Amino acid sequence: MLTNLPSALATNANDIRDIRPPVEIANWLVLALWILGGLIIAGAIIAFVVYQVARSKQVVPAPIIPPHVRAKQKLQEALALISQPKPFVIAVSDAARHYLEERFEFRAPERTTEEFLHELKRTNLLMEQQKESLGEFLQQCDLVKFAKYEPGEPEMRELHGAALRLVEETEPVEPAQNAEQASELVNPQS
Repeated sequence: MLTNLPSALATNANDIRDIRPPVEIANWLVLALWILGGLIIAGAIIAFVVYQVARSKQVVPAPIIPPHVRAKQKLQEALALISQPKPFVIAVSDAARHYLEERFEFRAPERTTEEFLHELKRTNLLMEQQKESLGEFLQQCDLVKFAKYEPGEPEMRELHGAALRLVEETEPVEPAQNAEQASELVNPQS
């Protein structure tokens, strides 16, 4: 076994490698600049993504529908109820009252007919003939809503016509282009 010892030492001597040269360690300032640059780029990417997401979530405001257009639309929808006197009259009356509230900032829906007409007489919002017509319209509606009066279809069409006339007589004068846009909002299929 001693004879094999020198040959084992000879093979181990060939396995020994030379010392490697020193590894250069990066300067801490250069390393800090690389890290800072990476953070700036990552922050810019995150800010861009957040901006794009917020931009995509922005709500496009709905076009403002003028009160007279909305009232005409509600009156048109009320015609579907003409075979049912009470719901029809309620829909027509509510359309007229809400129109007056929106158009003239007059608190119509929360008041009784008497309170509403009394306060309306003290204002210059409507002409005298319009005030009288509105008073008759509201009293006819009250007969149907509260006195269980059931008018025929011709009477209900007259009530509908009275509400429509009130809206048409008091609607603001608009340029032709705005009127066309408003009619497209009411009848998009046309």
